[in-house]
Amino acid sequence: MAAVQVAVIGSGREHEGRAEEVGRLLAERGCTVVTGGLGEVMAAASRGAKAAGGTTIGILPGERREEANEWVDHAVVTGIGHARNLAVVASGDAVIAVGGSWGTLAEIGFARTLGRRVVILEPGWAIDGVERASTPEEAVALALG
Repeated sequence: MAAVQVAVIGSGREHEGRAEEVGRLLAERGCTVVTGGLGEVMAAASRGAKAAGGTTIGILPGERREEANEWVDHAVVTGIGHARNLAVVASGDAVIAVGGSWGTLAEIGFARTLGRRVVILEPGWAIDGVERASTPEEAVALALG
């Protein structure tokens, strides 16, 4: 059976520490970490996963694999800009949101439409019906629960 894939979404330098911890915890549990492949939260989650010996996938908005951060093992080049947000969350069996702005909100909406479990790591968007976690450990446990 294939490894569980968990999408880690979000943005904001101030959230990088928690995103890195989420990536590490997911990899320690044998999950593949899927992100949008760029910087900040995406890079931090991938960095954490790699530090724990995990595998990472980056689904890029642009047209060049070289745009991926250095911790992406498998880069998926889409050339479709923000529309790649759908592919990011569709590729996860669950989704953990760490920080973020409008793109993250769109990803949460796509994920819920697809029936994916979504966990928002505090602080984050306040959305009815979406689970919230106060720590990276709790976010990972809820995502995999």
